[in-house]
Amino acid sequence: MTATPPNPTTADGADALAGRFETHRGHLRSTAYRLLGSLTEADDVVQDAWLRASRADTTAVDNFGAWLTTIVARLCLDRLRTRTSRREDSLDVVAPDPVISDPAGSSPEQEALLADSVGLAMLIVLEALTPAERLAFVLHDTLGLPFEQIAPIVQRNVEATRQLASRARRRIRGARASIDVPLARQWELVDAFLAAAREGDLEALVRVLDPNVVARADFGPGRAPAGRSQVSHGVREVGQQAMSFRNLAPGARLVLVNGAPGFFVTTGGKPYAVIELAFGPGGITEIDILLDPDRLARLELPAEW
Repeated sequence: MTATPPNPTTADGADALAGRFETHRGHLRSTAYRLLGSLTEADDVVQDAWLRASRADTTAVDNFGAWLTTIVARLCLDRLRTRTSRREDSLDVVAPDPVISDPAGSSPEQEALLADSVGLAMLIVLEALTPAERLAFVLHDTLGLPFEQIAPIVQRNVEATRQLASRARRRIRGARASIDVPLARQWELVDAFLAAAREGDLEALVRVLDPNVVARADFGPGRAPAGRSQVSHGVREVGQQAMSFRNLAPGARLVLVNGAPGFFVTTGGKPYAVIELAFGPGGITEIDILLDPDRLARLELPAEW
């Protein structure tokens, strides 16, 4: 005999619903973060999802977690569409919010966010997708949802939803290159990069960079010469700019940035930059740098730091 779900209009029912929601909060937050690349927006979406759930009749809901995930996905899709319309005339690169963790171990909250982690390079590529492509790819390829469940969210049939994910997959193929480079080799390249920067050795730095390396820096609104970001290409241009990092390199700490090797830089006891690296057979292929002081001040850092 199936138990009757608690009535959400009563105090006991509301408490029971809140308890059920809390068991899914971590998953919902990580889903929203993957879809939006923003921890602040992810928290807002989860709160909006709770408000909707608390006002709904859930007595007929068979799979509460899947139902909540659908609500979060639809809320994220609305935000992505609004964001796209606002940025369509902008050439700026906006770095997603990084998730920083200690290579020696992460907190349960960080581990929830990093499960099936989406690196910054991947999130930046996702920014170039249409909202529907991004949703179909993340929900299916990252979170494993069936296309039958995704199709109603993006308002397509199942085959069209498959095509959305397939187009997204082709566009982001390069963002997964680091998977083919052993982790030990990735850390070797990080160490070599930092050593060369500390010594001001341009030639040593160039040797660890892929010939087609790309560096993207997000300074924050109004802090770059033109807009908020700066993109550099090629070993010489990227290497020369990395030389300006020489005086800051001693304050760099090795960290995982969205599960990938990188470093966290402080100066004067305050966060200065978060840098994630991507890797290929020829060395470091991408360098993503967050320099926005407002967002750096809101970083979720390990409690023991």
